[in-house]
Amino acid sequence: MSTSQLTCWKCGHNLTDVIFPMSRREECANCSADQHVCKMCKDYDGRGGCNEPRAEQVSDPEKANFCDYFSASGETFKVNHEDKAQRAKAQLAALFGDEPEDDANTKSTTESAEQPLTPAQIAEQKLRDLLGD
Repeated sequence: MSTSQLTCWKCGHNLTDVIFPMSRREECANCSADQHVCKMCKDYDGRGGCNEPRAEQVSDPEKANFCDYFSASGETFKVNHEDKAQRAKAQLAALFGDEPEDDANTKSTTESAEQPLTPAQIAEQKLRDLLGD
């Protein structure tokens, strides 16, 4: 496998200068994430498990491990920061027991229509409303 094909599972950065077999200590130069992890393996099932029946159970698929069956998948990982933002908004809404708001609905009635509130500002406003401040 060519190392130019490998990308970091966490940030999507191209991994260069990787020596095979991949060391347990291999890290991404961009985000310092471990790379000898289940998520980078061809046998990872995407649900936290392994398709290699002889492999030992690993408690965290995002941490470096000593698996003897590890083989880099060559999958191209791309990180979609927009999805992360949507998940964060949904978690924030769940914290307050609300439905996730659309980006169009995250504007304060007292602020300009061009100034969307950040998730932190939305949380602060809801907390103030809840406490009556």
